[in-house]
Amino acid sequence: MNLSNISLRQLRIFLAVAEHQGFSRAGNMVGLTQSAMSHSIRDLENELGIKLFDRTTREVFLTQEGQYLSGELRRLMGELEATFNNAWSRGEQHSGLVHVATSPTISAGIMPHCIKKLINKYPQINVMIHDQVQKQTIQKVVNGEVDFGVIVEPSTPSDLHTETFMEEPFCLILPPTHKLARQKKVEWGRLKNQDLVLLDDSSGSRSLIDNALIRNGVTPHVVQELGHVATIFRILESGIGVSIIPQIASSAVEKLGLVCRPLYPTENRKLQLARRHNRSLSPAASVVWNMIQNDLTLSLPVRP
Repeated sequence: MNLSNISLRQLRIFLAVAEHQGFSRAGNMVGLTQSAMSHSIRDLENELGIKLFDRTTREVFLTQEGQYLSGELRRLMGELEATFNNAWSRGEQHSGLVHVATSPTISAGIMPHCIKKLINKYPQINVMIHDQVQKQTIQKVVNGEVDFGVIVEPSTPSDLHTETFMEEPFCLILPPTHKLARQKKVEWGRLKNQDLVLLDDSSGSRSLIDNALIRNGVTPHVVQELGHVATIFRILESGIGVSIIPQIASSAVEKLGLVCRPLYPTENRKLQLARRHNRSLSPAASVVWNMIQNDLTLSLPVRP
């Protein structure tokens, strides 16, 4: 006997006929004609090599073998239904641990808002943040070590599925005593000959900053290249240079005694959600993905 030749539909038809003791009544319940029901039972009997029903012109009776199979199948169907219900319930409960890889500026600027919303709305979901530079973030997503990543466009391998959820401008950070701090906004061209303290090449934003400077006719004079904006801020506090960072990373500058100025013309970076192609997210990971994509950006503070 080959179990692959027996379908769940056939077994449901058999149980319906056994319960209603007739092909016509059972067919009405499952939406099949009497001939289709009879044909299905005959195929099942041939595959099993046993007779399941004794038939008369008016009634259908289970054989001894049919009675045994009916009892066992009802028990197994009950267990199968409970298993499916449990699986559905797990999805509906939105519970579990979700691993998200992000770069330092994104994890500091976005993920605290995400975690706060999750605690309030989905307390059974826990998020584990993997705070790393962009190259390592992408590698973790590609290797399947995390559920998904939040990255900066355009550093995206072809084997990842990405969705852009936000654009944000770059801004200028500088000490309040700097002459450019007196302006409400600063033209990119004014950065000629300025000492620049920038994120290093491991950042997904560095190439975008370099390209923006070149587009605006500025040959960058970089005096420091650092891996984290917190270190950049400390350098600026000491009076060394100015910096260009994504707006979302600028929330702490006022507390540090620095100032933030918009740069014009506006140069943006795009933030993307990234996961492996053909790999579905768990229900809990889908909640976090959708929260970042649809809800989170609406609640983020907008700086001038």
